[in-house]
Amino acid sequence: MSSLPRLALLALFALTATHGAHAERADRSKPVTIQSERGGVDDRNKASVFEGRVRLTQGTLFITTDKLVVTQDADGFQKGVATGGESGLARFRQKREGRDDYVEGEAERIEYDARTDKVRLFQRAMTRSGKDETRGEYIKYDGYTESYTVTNSADGKTTKGSGGLVTVTIWPRSAASAPAASSSAPAPSHP
Repeated sequence: MSSLPRLALLALFALTATHGAHAERADRSKPVTIQSERGGVDDRNKASVFEGRVRLTQGTLFITTDKLVVTQDADGFQKGVATGGESGLARFRQKREGRDDYVEGEAERIEYDARTDKVRLFQRAMTRSGKDETRGEYIKYDGYTESYTVTNSADGKTTKGSGGLVTVTIWPRSAASAPAASSSAPAPSHP
């Protein structure tokens, strides 16, 4: 599902230089504000940690989590991990570019790796764009190939016979954007 919210997760870790095409472009030029009960930056080790009711905002992007950890490798690529939050879930929401809808998601843990441009959501994972929705124990989105995988186990492997199923709901574009059918339509006539 190409509408999986790549930019929202990029901005979640607020350190990447590129942004996807699906999220609000104007957000790139907005300041990043992080609020938390405690936070720290270790420039020597290129790591930042924010804990306790973490709220990140940048334009239309809004993220809540209990803990946000961002690291940077020697080549300048960032990795970010958001864990926990209300009901144990890290959450994000962001307006889509040129549309009146939002992308949003949640999971117990959300990871982003800028080097590979992959986002991974672990345990009770859900993403939504408009009416389209994906749910499973693990969702991986590859920004390079614009493809995703959803499985019924948190390690990313399908567990046969576990009873757990993934759910992907994709609405037809005409139905997703059209208003609800009118109840004033004439009833079919029967001979």
